[in-house]
Amino acid sequence: MSSHPSHNRTRWTVFATLALMYILVYFYRVSLAVVAGDISRELHLTPEQLGSLSGIMFYAYAAAQLPLGPMIDRLGSRLVISGCGVLTTLGGILFSQADTVAIAMIARVLIGIGTASVLMATFTLFSHWFSKQEFGRVSGFMVALGNLGNLVATAPLALAVGTFGWRNSFLVVGAVQAAVTLLVFCKVQDKPAGSTGHEEAGSVPKTEMMAAWGEIFGTRDFWFLGVLAFSWYGNYLALQALWGGPYLMEVLHLSREAAGSMLMFTPFGFIVGSLVIDTVARRFFRSYKKTLLAGQLLLLLFMSAFLGWAEAMPLPLLAGLFFIIGLAVSSGVMVYPIIRSMFRVSIVGTALTSLNFYVLMGAAVTQQVMGVIVGAYGDAAGGISAGALHAAFIFPMACLALSLALYSRAREYGQLS
Repeated sequence: MSSHPSHNRTRWTVFATLALMYILVYFYRVSLAVVAGDISRELHLTPEQLGSLSGIMFYAYAAAQLPLGPMIDRLGSRLVISGCGVLTTLGGILFSQADTVAIAMIARVLIGIGTASVLMATFTLFSHWFSKQEFGRVSGFMVALGNLGNLVATAPLALAVGTFGWRNSFLVVGAVQAAVTLLVFCKVQDKPAGSTGHEEAGSVPKTEMMAAWGEIFGTRDFWFLGVLAFSWYGNYLALQALWGGPYLMEVLHLSREAAGSMLMFTPFGFIVGSLVIDTVARRFFRSYKKTLLAGQLLLLLFMSAFLGWAEAMPLPLLAGLFFIIGLAVSSGVMVYPIIRSMFRVSIVGTALTSLNFYVLMGAAVTQQVMGVIVGAYGDAAGGISAGALHAAFIFPMACLALSLALYSRAREYGQLS
């Protein structure tokens, strides 16, 4: 890796610009939890419709992963992120003006497709700017910064919605999205000047799309990792993106602002964890796989709080629970250096987006299935019972327990010292 000061400055400028874009991606992923009640009342949504409205963005995001991988490998990250940013801007503005559930759904689909490329295109770009040894650290740092969007979507969004309304709040975010999209187009470079890419990039011919997918999906451990990625992100966004807000407001009877403040502790934990998880993997576990398994076991343990025992906790202890869940969730970012080590760099964009298909399907399916479970309890209009939410949270936990058993059979990837 070149240590030339201008090269170093350029790659961190690229990093900072893409971090701004990823902050917005995370905002859109989780912002529905705080405004779920407002939107449900205004658009007259049932729990099933609310689950579908949240989930549809992730279905669109997941479906977009497979064609985006080859596009990133061929057109480059800058063009793909910029083009998708335009779709996100349109979707965000349309969502702020939606007066029916159908228009809100269309807006969420546009946002889902628009945000789909950002993280994987960014990681593909990092494979050219940063070495394999740096990749785990820099990818964790990017996820940590992205979680600032998660923070903005909690207490600050609740405050903005209370002051300006949810429509004006989302309209402002749409305008910011347009500005950041333009910045990415102007500032980002796919590769260092005069380079064909990092390490082995360029040393192999372009792999045909079907052959690349054949190599990726023909790898048994990729499936095990994919199933765990599904459950990891399904648990996180079940809590953070949708059902954590109703749980805190309906079961614990917190105000929207108090619920937003409580939800804020999870991304705090995620940010702290993401900044140190690569160091933990190298110095303590000396293994990406063991770090991932340990963190996900911790996540499974503490998610069981939402089966009932969280209701007996005083609020300061509950805040600690949300923070620890965020710490445990951060172990999931290990899937990215694992996949980076599993495949050669010429198909890393396709491999990353293929894995991210599982990540986002986990978010989509979990939120929607939980909505169906909550709806099946037939609670009074506008209310959700504790029993309904307890039953709903069993689903992501069962998925995580099963996927941990499967992934424990995968072999180790990436040599750590």
